[in-house]
Amino acid sequence: MNPENGNISIHTENIFPIIKKWLYSDKDIFVRELISNGVDAVSKLKRLSALGEVDLGEDLPFYVRVVFDQEKKTLSFIDNGIGMTAEEVKKYINQIAFSGAEDFIAKYQDQADEGSQIIGHFGLGFYSAFMVADQVQIDTLSYQKEAEAVRWICTGGTEYEILPSERKERGTTVTLQLAEDSLEFLEEFTLRQIIEKYCAFLPVEIFLVNAKPTEDEAGKEREAKPLNDTNPLWMRNPKDCTDQDYKEFYAKVFMDFKEPLFWIHLNVDYPFNLKGILYFPKVNNEFERLEGKIKLFNNQVFVADNIKEVIPEFLMLLKGVIDCSDLPLNVSRSFLQKDSNVIKISKHITKKVGDKLGELFQEDREKYHGYWDDINPFVKYGCLREDKFYDRVQDYIVYRTTKGDYVTLKEYLDRNQSFHENKVFYVSDEKGQGQYIRLFQEQGLEAVILSGPLDMHFIQFMEGKMPEVHFNRIDSDLSDSLKDPEKTHDAEMQDQLAGLFQRVLGNDKLKVQVETLKTEDVPAIVLLSEQTRRMQDMNVLYGRSDLKGMFPDEETLVLNAGNPLVQGVLKLKEQPEKQEELDLICRHLYDLAMLSHKQLEPAALTDFIARGNKILMMLAKEKN
Repeated sequence: MNPENGNISIHTENIFPIIKKWLYSDKDIFVRELISNGVDAVSKLKRLSALGEVDLGEDLPFYVRVVFDQEKKTLSFIDNGIGMTAEEVKKYINQIAFSGAEDFIAKYQDQADEGSQIIGHFGLGFYSAFMVADQVQIDTLSYQKEAEAVRWICTGGTEYEILPSERKERGTTVTLQLAEDSLEFLEEFTLRQIIEKYCAFLPVEIFLVNAKPTEDEAGKEREAKPLNDTNPLWMRNPKDCTDQDYKEFYAKVFMDFKEPLFWIHLNVDYPFNLKGILYFPKVNNEFERLEGKIKLFNNQVFVADNIKEVIPEFLMLLKGVIDCSDLPLNVSRSFLQKDSNVIKISKHITKKVGDKLGELFQEDREKYHGYWDDINPFVKYGCLREDKFYDRVQDYIVYRTTKGDYVTLKEYLDRNQSFHENKVFYVSDEKGQGQYIRLFQEQGLEAVILSGPLDMHFIQFMEGKMPEVHFNRIDSDLSDSLKDPEKTHDAEMQDQLAGLFQRVLGNDKLKVQVETLKTEDVPAIVLLSEQTRRMQDMNVLYGRSDLKGMFPDEETLVLNAGNPLVQGVLKLKEQPEKQEELDLICRHLYDLAMLSHKQLEPAALTDFIARGNKILMMLAKEKN
């Protein structure tokens, strides 16, 4: 062939995809593009072989080699794929925005079989090489008989040169003469990291080679293993995958050596092509620390992590891989938001997750309950974020109870209906509300545990979905089931005790309620109305200390008329000489009730301790 000089033809109507290539925030993307083109070239040749258009015979294994030469400052990408003729170089390289892959697919679209997708776009991704190179050289030899090897050289402008090449083997070598500001891409560690990030699962073996190895390195290279897994787990038939396969893949990809709870293997061919695996990781219940990772692939080429336009936001708490060839490798997020395939994929993933939860719930509730403490933040967040997800999983939402078992909301209401109709008592702090829990347990009552950071929002969400149901914290209301219907007290006792505690505590607006409880052990408890407490919690959550005074405490001091200490207070009231003791005991009863409700302020706690010591000394004197 004769040497040729010319100018690269840029098609203005297709210039924007090129601009996007140059505006990548991650310069290392060029490695992905050039390796993908090599894999693409191999895929084309395999396809032609399958169609009987080329006889590969006893050909060598297919490969893509990335060769770095620190001395010459070159980085080469070598494949033994389909190669190009001089005419194809002119078409696919010189005319930017012509896609060799698209042209190839159009030619064989009637014979294309599912699963043999083409990754790269010759003429597009190739030009990302100029992000790091002062000069790019292509040496290529087509698979076609009688084809001549071609060399193409360009220094980054629109001018190029085509010459004969000395290449003897079928395939293509792209050699980059790296710019001075991009020499970090000659470091083996850096290259290895980039390849493992973007190309870890490409279907052609990828090797990293040092052009000037030491003797020791040369020995290792002869035994080199590919950097990628050409047949990743998500591309296999789920029937061929064992539990151990899933666990090992999870540990390898996410570097998480806690075994996942369970997983969903996605395998869809119609109406779009989607494969992947979603894992439910074992996590703690602190929502702030939950951070999943969903890796998005296009035909085994890594695209990005956590693309929320494709993956529903609430699924970001999971870990997994999604591979969809119907999505382009490089698009803007605004494009994704409008793409109909993206919307369908997102809905399908949501459906599959809901179906998996339903399957676990129905087939093995005991195992499902074992998962619940780990998965409930994800399920609740999903319900809060997406109504359709709630519609799918509403029957599989369970609650751990103070009895230690797990029930659905319907089951809780059914078995507690005789105690409190359409009222759900809940616990937000098992230790702090321990006294109230004990009161419930002694009477055979139960509450559900809702102590997670999402639960305040989730309670309000559930009340919106089921307006007839009301959630009350265990210390916000006194269940009638705790009261003794056979023992009563007169109105005078109510008035006397209310007036006494209001006087002693210096608060004439304090609500005091006298009840005869079924247990005599508890002298007093404090209740805070559900609505007031929720407003206070919201203020704390959003840091609105300026609103604190707008929602005063609606506390109610409940005194147990059946408790000997409360009865003793009434007797002391009739003894004027015992007023000091009476005041001390009343204050102490109030603080004891408050301690079961919340922590005392430092000054109040100091007074409580001093008062307790004084009462003990008084009791000791009386005994002596």
